[in-house]
Amino acid sequence: MRKLTIVLLVLIALLQYPLWVGKGSWSKVWQYSQQVEALEKKNEYYRQRNETLRAEVSDLKQGQSAIEERARSELGMIKQHELFYQVMQHPAQPSQTPANPSTQVGQH
Repeated sequence: MRKLTIVLLVLIALLQYPLWVGKGSWSKVWQYSQQVEALEKKNEYYRQRNETLRAEVSDLKQGQSAIEERARSELGMIKQHELFYQVMQHPAQPSQTPANPSTQVGQH
């Protein structure tokens, strides 16, 4: 009876081995599920990007305003008989007051 128990325990252990350590073990399943989640996030990013590109292509095919906007912003183009004004800001003028007024007071 004792030998039969030992044999059955060894058989159970051998049957459990692939579940814990083998090819389809729990750790492998967990790793694969993590990889699937990461790939799904990546696919969602690419889906959104593709949708943005589709909308842009559709806009470029249908309307001239998008083409004009690109030509103006990316190529710096202007229409014929159109005036272009570029407003440039000058750097701030240094102040006329001395940095340390106490050094000039009382010195002659």
